[in-house]
Amino acid sequence: MFKNKKMIVLISMLALLSFTLVGCGGSKSPQNKAGKDTVRLVYVEWACATASAHVVAEVLENKMGYNVELTPVAAPLLFEALANGDADAMTTAWLPITHESYMKKVDGKVENLGPNCEGAKLAIVVPEYVTINSIDEMNDYKDKFKGQIVGIDPGAGVMKLTEKAIKDYGLDYQLVEGSDATMTAALKSAIDKNEWVAVTGWIPHWKFARWDLKTLEDPKKVLGEAEHIDTVVRPGLKEDMPEVYEFLKKFKWDVDDLQNAMLMTLESGTDSKEAARKWVDKNPELVNSWLPDKYKK
Repeated sequence: MFKNKKMIVLISMLALLSFTLVGCGGSKSPQNKAGKDTVRLVYVEWACATASAHVVAEVLENKMGYNVELTPVAAPLLFEALANGDADAMTTAWLPITHESYMKKVDGKVENLGPNCEGAKLAIVVPEYVTINSIDEMNDYKDKFKGQIVGIDPGAGVMKLTEKAIKDYGLDYQLVEGSDATMTAALKSAIDKNEWVAVTGWIPHWKFARWDLKTLEDPKKVLGEAEHIDTVVRPGLKEDMPEVYEFLKKFKWDVDDLQNAMLMTLESGTDSKEAARKWVDKNPELVNSWLPDKYKK
């Protein structure tokens, strides 16, 4: 999830460079026929960030009449784009831990509108039927877990912290590298057979919406404590686009809402834009609570 691959950063930098060269850097976007500015959203291509950005875009476009430009970038460039005025907003700043270093670099150059989702965290995840509740119990059940914790990409932050957890808790386990897809495939296979399995995980993630899962307690706090996901905007957005600012300030949902939005994309087989439209249509009361008064139904 928390990748820092050189290729991703390079592609993202080129995307932002081209974004600036066509005249968007630090200036307001062109207006649509209704005289409204285009809202420029940036996001990282994680499942949670993709779902969040597309839901926000859907509301802005089809409930409030704005055009929206969505640009995927690497995590560090989310913050740089806002600080430089090359983008207007993002909705996936994991704080106070995961993105702390990025926020420090743009301190005073961006505006944090506060949490839009509470209860985010990293964890070792097991099916609900597993009878242990804490990481420090895992050695007693090594055989049932086959001596493995199934992980994702080796460069991900959750993998580094899980390696530290194995060391700090003295676990006689192997951390298996893979991807988000291979991790969830291993989880599904074990659940189908009612077997024990432990995987690296984070909340929010669509797997919690699909299966009955639980996170193992982490008494040593190796994987960190609960975080929140914040909305961050560029300076001056409140003055330039007050309606957009008000909507983003009011945009708040819970972990289940976000996980269901992610799962809808996965299970429907549709693209993120269509899945976001379906999620918005199924949650009219919540969406209405985000809107400025003139757009409420």
